Amino acid sequence: MTAIKRIAVGGEKPYEVLIGRSMLDDVSSCFSDKTKKILIVHPVALTQSAEALREKLLSAGFETILAGVPDTEEAKRIEVAAFCWQVLGQADFTRTDAIVGFGGGSTTDLAGFVAATWLRGVDVVHIPTTVLAMVDAAVGGKTAVNTAEGKNLVGVFHSPRAVLVDLDTLATLPRNEVLAGFGEIAKYGFISDSRILDLIEEDVDVATDTTGPVFAELVERSIAIKAKVVGSDFRESGLREILNYGHTLGHAIEHNERYQWRHGAAIAVGMMFVAELARLAGRLDDAAVERHRRIFGLIGLPTTYPGREFQKLLDVMQRDKKSRSGVLRFVVLDGIGKPTIMQAPTSEMLFSAFQEIAE
Repeated sequence: MTAIKRIAVGGEKPYEVLIGRSMLDDVSSCFSDKTKKILIVHPVALTQSAEALREKLLSAGFETILAGVPDTEEAKRIEVAAFCWQVLGQADFTRTDAIVGFGGGSTTDLAGFVAATWLRGVDVVHIPTTVLAMVDAAVGGKTAVNTAEGKNLVGVFHSPRAVLVDLDTLATLPRNEVLAGFGEIAKYGFISDSRILDLIEEDVDVATDTTGPVFAELVERSIAIKAKVVGSDFRESGLREILNYGHTLGHAIEHNERYQWRHGAAIAVGMMFVAELARLAGRLDDAAVERHRRIFGLIGLPTTYPGREFQKLLDVMQRDKKSRSGVLRFVVLDGIGKPTIMQAPTSEMLFSAFQEIAE
């Protein structure tokens, strides 16, 4: 096992994110001494890996059960959460037992939601296996499921006991999934750390090589930013809003596409939209907007969306949880690393900004 990087996440219930390689052999150390039973929630595509993890926990003395759930956003349905509750109930899980979220962001979202709601809260340990989950979904304590009306509209704040980021779990991750995760990594660069953007621009192939040190640095930088933000604003009453850069339109696109688009692709378009919105408002210069377009181009993420879909997207955005009393709010930039909130932009501004990304 290589050296472990530890990033502390403060707030109501502090915990650590552990980053390294070949770490799964030590997963048993993440649980309470009182824990007897563990439920591993995992996508069916990772059944073989989940079974190997189960064997490790069994060897450590834990009664361990597997719950296979659908892949991607299909897991984030109340019916799937109910299936997990049924498994927990039939196995007599108590408040001292625990859940493991083993998989991508949808799986860790679901596992966190199930842990938050079972017996009003049990421990959850996240083991993210995608880039997106490592730098975003598994860190921060936001849990949610989707509804027919929109994404993440039903959820609970519930901090994990620990997050184990084993970079070796990315070895079999398809290339397009790695690149999709870079939508969130780029987001951190735009809102906080321009060094992230520099590393992507210097050599995108090196930056996206999951076996290399540059990739590890990008993951660590991204997690450190999220840890700092959520540690100071756990319940998203202020600073944490900046993490939603590109997400208002991005979530609307995901909903419009029935979650067939990858999250990173949708928020890339969302970031282009708010960059254009900020330019129209005189907040962001041309060079910064074009830097968005260049970086997403290097990563291979989209920057446009069909113009005919504007009204549908606007309707979904009006229901977004980031709205206040029906007033749309967007995270925009006054410059790279300078996020702020734009409230109630006019319909004309929204339409004009969308035309800049329309295809």
